[in-house]
Amino acid sequence: MITGLAISGYRSIRDVKLQLGQLNIVTGANGSGKSSLYRSLRLLSEIAQGRAIASLAAEGGLASTLWAGPEKISARMRSGEVPVQGTVRSEPVSLKLGFSSEDYGYAIDLGLPRPSPTRFGHDPEIKSEALWTGIQLKPANLLAERRGNFVRIRSNETGSWRESMKDLSASDSMMTHCADPVDGLELLLLRERMRAWRFYDDLRTDREAPARQPQIGTFTPILASDGSDVGAAIQTIIEIGDATALEEAVSDAFDGASLQVGEHFQIEMQQYGLLRPLSAAELSDGTLRYILLVAALLSPRPPELMILNEPEGSLHPDLLEPLARLLAKASKQSQIIVVSHSRQLVAALDEEASSRAIELHKDHGETFVADPCDISWKWPKR
Repeated sequence: MITGLAISGYRSIRDVKLQLGQLNIVTGANGSGKSSLYRSLRLLSEIAQGRAIASLAAEGGLASTLWAGPEKISARMRSGEVPVQGTVRSEPVSLKLGFSSEDYGYAIDLGLPRPSPTRFGHDPEIKSEALWTGIQLKPANLLAERRGNFVRIRSNETGSWRESMKDLSASDSMMTHCADPVDGLELLLLRERMRAWRFYDDLRTDREAPARQPQIGTFTPILASDGSDVGAAIQTIIEIGDATALEEAVSDAFDGASLQVGEHFQIEMQQYGLLRPLSAAELSDGTLRYILLVAALLSPRPPELMILNEPEGSLHPDLLEPLARLLAKASKQSQIIVVSHSRQLVAALDEEASSRAIELHKDHGETFVADPCDISWKWPKR
């Protein structure tokens, strides 16, 4: 379980450190930084996939994703005595991301590229990385370290340092290029765990959504990110997962209704009083979205971490309490982070489980946590 998350220099997040629990709900007004926090988690996962630079490029490049305000905002700037203005920097421009868990911690520092004649001269560079054991980075518990192009890894057998790479490309992470089952075992283990984080922010429910169409079904213990294989995912839950929980989740939300899967792996809902089941094409956007969330949260192969971005979209308010109960149940198997602007969902989660509410707000363009519970944190050196 991730116990702490640290973000610095990313969009509206100049410097935020969060303590996380088993079930977390991130909320706040529009523009408060919820999407930035979600994207930072996604970027961390993509580092383990080897797609960090491409992901930043898709967001407009490092220049578009960096914190756009001054390095520091003084009390006089905040009070309005003097205008907000840039100051002489004491630290290099950087985007830093990291997390700590009960066993391992990881951090990365991305910075501006060195001048180069190449047409790819605007790509960000990985300046430093660190992997350690325990909550906080310390010299004694450091397991792997990257500075510039040089990577060193501590031997599992002797505890001494060995050179892993001395010419690692500035666009490549040590997570993808230095992991091996011998001396890079911890890198390998953490990389695979990060790759397994599950994100849901694009569950399609429009009239042309794949979830409404006939499909070729295969064994599907993990719902696709767009929900396209929901029929196969539901059937997999029925056959090898918690079919009782599935039945309860649907009945709880739709007054005794039940789900079944048709011949071509289309979901069908049987509602009380109807002589035939309703096909996926007949379901409302909100009903289909709830079913997609059920398929995601009751996965027979639960992830270590699942992040959902605004799952309440298109849901009728009456479905928010059943969704909260579903989230609370799923959090017993996976750590869950929900990004939401629905106060009704936040209130429902507070009633159903000892969830951790993280409310964001913005001051002078900078994202803050309303009730901060900072973690002890130290960034790796360049």
